[in-house]
Amino acid sequence: MITYGDASPGGEHTSEDTMTYPGLLFLALLLGTAHASSPRATRVMVDKSDRLMQVFAGDKVIATYAIGLGTAPVGHKLREGDRRTPEGRYRLDFKKRDSTFFRAIHISYPNAADRARAREAGVSPGGDIMIHGESNDPAQREAIRRRPSRDYTYGCIALSNADMQRFWDQVSVPIPIDIVP
Repeated sequence: MITYGDASPGGEHTSEDTMTYPGLLFLALLLGTAHASSPRATRVMVDKSDRLMQVFAGDKVIATYAIGLGTAPVGHKLREGDRRTPEGRYRLDFKKRDSTFFRAIHISYPNAADRARAREAGVSPGGDIMIHGESNDPAQREAIRRRPSRDYTYGCIALSNADMQRFWDQVSVPIPIDIVP
């Protein structure tokens, strides 16, 4: 017999506090089967004008998420601080659990062309662009909720926490991401 959770107020484990090994085995098989049968993402597509992110397994769309963008959402990111979300082909290259937002997955911006364009203009291209959930700071989260637009980032792609958790679970890095105007 395997126990879990706290014992009853008298310190004794009750039948409600225990689960037999066969019960745990069944639960593990059930969860493992459900997870194994859910399709894994092979690429991600962001449509900035529609504020949608689609997740693909092969050619099939397996999820669509409403997104927020940078506060200056029109056009390609050109330099650090322009509050634009980049456009082009990148990779989601690492996951970050310890973000100031609920989970974050890094986008490989800037690429070689972005760096060359910024160098030619004599500016920094910026970086640290992520797909992330909501702020971990309750006051900031509330202020964002009061905004008339979902676009509140410095150039990142924002999801609700529930959507970010689903996306996090669907994606293994590295994976390609296309961000279109």
